This record gives sequence, C-alpha cells and structure tokens, in this order.
Amino acid sequence: MHIAIIGAGISGLLTALELIEQGCQVSIFDQQQAGQAASWAGGGILSPMYPWRYPQAVNTLAKYGKSMYQTWNEKLRPNSGIDFEIHDTGMLIFDEDDFDIGLNYAERYQEPMQQAEYLIPDALEQINPWIHPKFQHAIYFPELSNIRNPRLLQSVIAYLKQHPLVNFVEQTHIIKFQIQQHQVQYAIDQHGNKIQADQFVLATGAWSQDWTEQLNLEIPVQPVQGQMVLYKAPAHWLPTMCMNKVMYLIPRQDGHIICGSSMAYCGFNTLPDAKTRHNIVEACLEMVPELSQFPIVKQWAGLRPSSPTGIPYIGAVPEVNNLWMNVGHFRNGLCMGPASAQLLRQLMLKQPTFIDPTPYSPERLNSEQLIVS
Repeated sequence: MHIAIIGAGISGLLTALELIEQGCQVSIFDQQQAGQAASWAGGGILSPMYPWRYPQAVNTLAKYGKSMYQTWNEKLRPNSGIDFEIHDTGMLIFDEDDFDIGLNYAERYQEPMQQAEYLIPDALEQINPWIHPKFQHAIYFPELSNIRNPRLLQSVIAYLKQHPLVNFVEQTHIIKFQIQQHQVQYAIDQHGNKIQADQFVLATGAWSQDWTEQLNLEIPVQPVQGQMVLYKAPAHWLPTMCMNKVMYLIPRQDGHIICGSSMAYCGFNTLPDAKTRHNIVEACLEMVPELSQFPIVKQWAGLRPSSPTGIPYIGAVPEVNNLWMNVGHFRNGLCMGPASAQLLRQLMLKQPTFIDPTPYSPERLNSEQLIVS
C-alpha cells in the first residue's frame, strides 16, 4: 500500500515511522523544510503542563509519550547517529492553587508517571538550589522528563530519508485533492503535478483549516503563536524543570535552558517581540534569579495547531474513504505524537486499537459543526 502524508512535522513523521514498520510505502510532503514548524519550536516536556487542566483524552495519549520515544530512540539512533536526549529532570510546580489536585492526580487516574511530592524549603533546596527563597514550597514530579525536540526531528528525518520505503518531498505545497465518488483520486501540488497514492493523510498542523472549503468540513484548527527564550548555562547547571503560572524553564543536558512561553492569536506571524521576551524572562528570573548571569543566545516563535479542547482529530475524514487526519494537538503535539501515530496506523490498517479511538474521531467535526451553527 502506498500512503501520501501531507505535513512533515512530528505528527506526519511519526505516522510515517509507524506505517513503514508495517511494510507500507510512504511519500511525505511538506510545504517548507521538514520539522521546521511547531514541532521544532516547542519545549519538549513529555507531559501536558498541569495535566489535570486537560480532558482525559489528551492525557490518555500523552502518558505513552516517554516510553514510546525511548523505544524509537533505541531503534533509530544506530542508524541516524543522533540521540533524542530524553532528560529525566523531574518538574517543580509552584502554583499553590494546583497543589492539592496535583498531589492526588497520579492515584486518581492511575498514572504513576505523574506521582508528586510536596516539598518544604529544605527539601526544595536539596532538589534545586537555584530556586528563589520566596518560594517556600512546591510540588515535585520526579518522573517527568523532557526531550530535545530538534534532535528528535533530526534523527527521525535522517532515518526516514534513507529508508527504502520512503519518498521525501520538501518545499512542495499540496493545494488540492481530486475527489470523486468519496475517494481521493490524486492530490495536486503548487506546480500542478498529480500525486497518486492509495491512502492520504493530513498532518498539516496549524495550516489544517486550509482544507475546510475543499472537504466541506469545518476544521477548527488555527495557529496560536508561542515564543521562547534560550539561555546557555554550564552543563547540568539547572537540575529540574520549573513551572509557575504557565511559565517554565526546561534544562537540556548541555546547559541550554529553554524559557517559555506565551500565547498570542496573531495568525501566521512568527516574529518574536521585545515585550513578550521581557515577560518570559521576568517570569523565569522570578523562579531562578541566578539565571540572569548567563547569556540569552536565541529567541524564536512557533505556531501551535490549536483545537477547541486540545483533543486532536485522529482517524478517517468523514465522507472520504481514503483520506485520514492527525491534526489539532495544540500544546501537546510532542507528548501525544507517538501514541497518536500508532492509533492512526492501527485505524488505517484495520488493526485492533490500543485505546478507544472514539474521542479522537474526525466524525465529531460534524457534530461540532451542528453545535456551532
């Protein structure tokens, strides 16, 4: 079976990995360079931020992220020569209003990775000596990790580009489907070339709404800008991830520390601005004042593919027999990515699914449309 995947962010790339493992032939198309949009720009926390604030369907996918990435890293690294750098740092959360629910979350939802401890000053200083003394307590999630998403993308792309079952096509914008009798006959790129395949997958991230008119289906996925600031400290200087009021610090093994993030509804604008940078830096220095002694080496913005509840659309597109989607992951595309791709592969190949696919079905686009209208 030949499958054309439109979009080479983490959703499209992991879907391709899943399908070639089953012997499918895959063509991957991206309108720019692969892995350069939200997948690259994110922080790489392998858990939803404050998982209790999300629908359970989000957490159901996200809880498999770390273990699945560990498996893929072992498989791909000998070939790509690139380590994903899954960094087991744990996470400190200082939002007092979230303490009770955070401490009880793991037991309530049977998620051992979300096990939390309540820390008072002595224990807090032991775990992370750089926290501002004004934070007298915190909850600590020792099992939480982060992944170095640019390295993850480099490894997956390198592996796919050398794979005999993969055809990789970048700088190619798929603009239209030719659909007859509920079947995609072929896709058309910006040059008028026809792309033939047995099945087609939309993994188009923040650009997914572009297909609304073509498919006569309201796809409520839109770009939400998020900005980041990158510091460079000595290797292993900051021992844990830290979070307060949705602002976070994420340490990498080599001493880079990602500080974020923001949310702005400004279309497809990816230009960082000074005011947002100031807000991010101020919030992060409030948690870790000593960070100010190190240089800021980079600032950037990415576009999250937001959806109304953060629950992605994974499965068959209504009324089109050979078209599928894996879109709308909002802030959690990296941690939901591996399980989303596995679920889509199982649906496409008519295999038993490892979780109930119903909450993610694109069929709900029809009912959401009815509610909106």
